[in-house]
Amino acid sequence: MVVRGARIRGREGLWDVGVRGGRIVEVSRRVGERGEEEFEAGGRLLAPNFFDMHIHLDSVLTLGDPRHNESGTLLEGIEIWSERRERLGVEEALERMREAVYWMVSNGTTYLRTHIDCTAPTDAAAEAVLRLREEVGDIMDIQVTAFPQSGILTDEGNVEMLERAVERWADNVGMIPHIEFTREDGVRSIEIAFELAKRYGKPIDGHVDETDDEHSRFLEVVAAKTIREKMFGRVSASHVTASHGYNGAYLAKLYRMLRRAEVTIIANPLINIHLQGRFDTLPKRRGMAPIKEMAGFGVNVALGHDCVMDPWFPLGIGSMLHALYVAVLVGHMTGYGELKRTFDLITVNAAKAYGVTDYGIEAGSRADFQILDGRDELEVLARLRPPLYVFKNGKLVCENTKHETKIHNNGKTVRIDPGKVPYLPD
Repeated sequence: MVVRGARIRGREGLWDVGVRGGRIVEVSRRVGERGEEEFEAGGRLLAPNFFDMHIHLDSVLTLGDPRHNESGTLLEGIEIWSERRERLGVEEALERMREAVYWMVSNGTTYLRTHIDCTAPTDAAAEAVLRLREEVGDIMDIQVTAFPQSGILTDEGNVEMLERAVERWADNVGMIPHIEFTREDGVRSIEIAFELAKRYGKPIDGHVDETDDEHSRFLEVVAAKTIREKMFGRVSASHVTASHGYNGAYLAKLYRMLRRAEVTIIANPLINIHLQGRFDTLPKRRGMAPIKEMAGFGVNVALGHDCVMDPWFPLGIGSMLHALYVAVLVGHMTGYGELKRTFDLITVNAAKAYGVTDYGIEAGSRADFQILDGRDELEVLARLRPPLYVFKNGKLVCENTKHETKIHNNGKTVRIDPGKVPYLPD
């Protein structure tokens, strides 16, 4: 396969990309060999596929079931989900997850990390996501994090439930220290997560300090523990929204700890600015971690979508361009050079945390790329349109035209309608 006449990030002019056996074999001004398949980029940007580093597939597309979140708060969302998860079923969860994955692929995402509630009454969500991973393996790479939604020490048996998930089906160990009853419990929950990670040889990705409370400072505990356990580059901390209320002197220390520990910060701009600041009077805080400043100190920063039409977020089509668009506005990353570099948040920075090394537009890398509808990063962000074509392992997996979106998976073609509200009948 050959893609002709594409722009590539960091390179001047137009380029051809040759693919064979699922790998990029040539990037040159002109690939001389004729491809069995050829695609014309027409001067548009050819970019590696996006990562969604934080999504909850178990709750996706449950908007309005059993009721809507009228307060728009994290706590009401948790209450609604606690009711909904009581009747999770494998087949209905699989159907919702599949639809969400199709939406994501249609928007250029072919790598995701999902958090699955391991303190739920049943293993229905875990079983569904494992079946999903097999079913959509040709179009999406999926990592699964065991997420103790209810906390690790808040209820008897939660520690055992987390370990069972890590042993049986999870790729990453989760935690949520700020939801524990006391600070001492929160610190102990972090220690338990690290103990399990070391025991089973798995990375950590925790929900950390997802609150407006500037006194919630578990991120420093995570960074220190990472350094002491020498788990450099194997720990991610998601949300960390409390950091938007930290003072400058403390942040200067924290940034250096995070950089030394090689902890990846995963912000979720859409959901962070929607849920946070709800208890503030005017002026309201922005609700998102200071990712511009973190990146400026050399901290690895990536993004997630987090929620799509569920108890916490009523909108979304799984587009990481939407998440990036909000991030650059809220984070004041709108200088010309900054805007171009922010694409790293959903590409190379995420690949580093995900553990993908053969990634990018160069010979030897996986042929996982997309033809975006724009000539450079700024035009793509300004238009916010889905990619024209998405390729995975050198195969066309999605094509978006003016009139329809088609997903190609396992030899079948499915037409989808991203953004279809789940509770409205056809």
